[in-house]
Amino acid sequence: MKKTLIYFLFALFFTASLTTFTGCREDKTAGEKIEEGIDDIGDGIEEGVEEVGDEIDDATDDL
Repeated sequence: MKKTLIYFLFALFFTASLTTFTGCREDKTAGEKIEEGIDDIGDGIEEGVEEVGDEIDDATDDL
């Protein structure tokens, strides 16, 4: 009886930990991955434009 209880608890904890590791993943479709990539590229372009604008402002302030 004691061994059965120990085996049952071990199986329960193993199943719970396995579910935790595999359940955390976020499954994305190809469309979602593409959309996320486009958003990242857009953010990078916006940051680049802001940096160029700051450099232009700094250059014109020196004149």
